[in-house]
Amino acid sequence: MKKNKLLFFTIFYYFFLNNNISAQKIFSSEYSSDLDLKVFVVDYESQADLNVFKVDYLSQAKGNAGLWYFVEYKSQSDKKIFFVDYKSQSDLKIFFVKYKSQAGWRNKNKMHLLY
Repeated sequence: MKKNKLLFFTIFYYFFLNNNISAQKIFSSEYSSDLDLKVFVVDYESQADLNVFKVDYLSQAKGNAGLWYFVEYKSQSDKKIFFVDYKSQSDLKIFFVKYKSQAGWRNKNKMHLLY
């Protein structure tokens, strides 16, 4: 009985932690109200706070490492973002990369924005 209880709590703890920080489910809003973050897409990687790779499946989005899965509905998202037209309006500057291995933070001072 003790083993089963320990196993249950271990699995629950692992599942709980992974669900809280494992995915970056992003909803891109057309409106600037009711959002978490204003994002600007820069032209060059060196200008970005975060290099983002768009993944095809939710299971591929791990941690706060720039692996974003775009969801269709606001209620499914971890973060609601709005793409702004000017860098000065943004909370976060991103650059979309071609390869998953290129994703990651360039400015770690902004990491808290996606927790």
